[in-house]
Amino acid sequence: MSWGTELWDQFDNLEKHTQWGIDFLDKYAKFVKERLEIEQNYAKQLRNLVKKFCPKRSAKDEEPRFTSCLSFYNILNELNDYAGQREVVAEEIGHRVYAEIMRYSNDIKGERKSHLHEGRKAQQYLDMCLKQMDNSKRKFERECREAEKAQQSYERLDNDTNATKSDVEKAKQQLHLRTHMADESKNEYAAQLQNYNAEQHKHFYIVIPQVYKHLQEMDERRTIKLSECYKGFADAERKVIPIISKCLEGMVQAAKSVDERRDSQIVVDCFKSGFEPPGDFPFEDYSQHIYRTVSDGTISTPKQESLKPDPRMTVGKAKGKLWLFGKKPKGPALEDFSHLPPEQRRKRLQQRIDELSRELQKEMDQKDALNKMKDVYEKNPQMGDPGSLHPKIAETTSNIERLRMEIHKNEGWLSEVEGKVSQRSERRHSAEANHLVAQGRESPEGSYTEDANQEGRVQPQHHAHPEFDDEFDDDEPLPAIGHCKSLYPFDGNNEGTLAMKEGEVLYIIEEDKGDGWTRARKQNGEEGYVPTSYIEITLEKKQ
Repeated sequence: MSWGTELWDQFDNLEKHTQWGIDFLDKYAKFVKERLEIEQNYAKQLRNLVKKFCPKRSAKDEEPRFTSCLSFYNILNELNDYAGQREVVAEEIGHRVYAEIMRYSNDIKGERKSHLHEGRKAQQYLDMCLKQMDNSKRKFERECREAEKAQQSYERLDNDTNATKSDVEKAKQQLHLRTHMADESKNEYAAQLQNYNAEQHKHFYIVIPQVYKHLQEMDERRTIKLSECYKGFADAERKVIPIISKCLEGMVQAAKSVDERRDSQIVVDCFKSGFEPPGDFPFEDYSQHIYRTVSDGTISTPKQESLKPDPRMTVGKAKGKLWLFGKKPKGPALEDFSHLPPEQRRKRLQQRIDELSRELQKEMDQKDALNKMKDVYEKNPQMGDPGSLHPKIAETTSNIERLRMEIHKNEGWLSEVEGKVSQRSERRHSAEANHLVAQGRESPEGSYTEDANQEGRVQPQHHAHPEFDDEFDDDEPLPAIGHCKSLYPFDGNNEGTLAMKEGEVLYIIEEDKGDGWTRARKQNGEEGYVPTSYIEITLEKKQ
């Protein structure tokens, strides 16, 4: 199947078809360009959307801690990566498809113009040969008619008896001349005819088939190039599918990481005051001075001692009204955070101790480095003067002492807070037990029994100075709330941390409060904090 043999007489139609092919190529290039702009704008809008909803890390306290927030920000990060993949698609389409198809379109336009010019030139040459043959044919026809006229004139004069011999001889010469010219025209016409037939055969069997073959190859290459561009267009999308799938999988994992229990615990950690709920209002009997008779049907009034309000309950109630159900007392922030509720005060003190410990470790490392430098200078005086380091070493030593004093002072405040929190917890449990027993003694009508022995059994023995109770309490270990397995070794050089080996199993006694540390206990009872990112935690299910 060849255009040169099948379409030898369809030059104009082939010219139109090849022009249509180039127009279609330009049309597809325009489509790719617009698709490229859509991908670029889509990626840009996605990045602007992510930027708009990403958290502003202006203050440390505003960092998100809730798992739902962290999950959303992880989704935003994955969406930002997804936008990057759309940019990769746009870049790949621009380089591999659009740029290539525009370059090929310019090349094929020049090639088509060259082939058509060659075909037109061959057609013009064939037309010139045809014109020459036609001219020689007309000349031969004209000369034959003139020779025929000369012959008729000679025969007429030769048969005429009145004609002179000279006229006959002159007519005979004219006949010979016209016959000779007719023969020459005949030979010229034959030559031109043979030449035209040869050129026509060459034109339709060699030149035009070759030109049409080039046009056919050009058009087939155009079709192949379109096929390659279609495939490249799809490959640009296919290449980013694995990464896009990872982005989507990351979004799914972020959604699965939402933990409603942990968020609820974070709310407790943020707002827990550490105060115990207010106690019950005591019964105040204003009818004890009114004369009553037995016939009134009322029971006797409880003893005066039992009607005295519990001073601890009154204080707790007042505190409860000020801190729990009312507004916090406004005032300047104190160094020991005593203006905060106990639980919040404990957290802030612990954070300050951790920060001071990190600063202390930096200062100690700096001091060690200065001492090593001093030793080097003493051994090699040409490298520097050891005396020049004395002010810096003294300053570092002073900073270390200052930080140690600060840590000791804050640890004292922390111990005081933890003792009070433990004391309040014990009081609360005792109050709850007393409240339940008191409810058992209360009659349906709201009156009390007169059993003095029962009253004596349920009344708790109060200490005169409850604030010193913590000094005599025995420290009991915290209960384990789960276990963990260390993923990496940890040296635990800092104070309060716990060293562990890779693969070691520990008990979890306190969850991460959002600072990146988890409190754990070894099998031998040693306790301390370990990095949360170094362990794999399994918490026990709450019943």
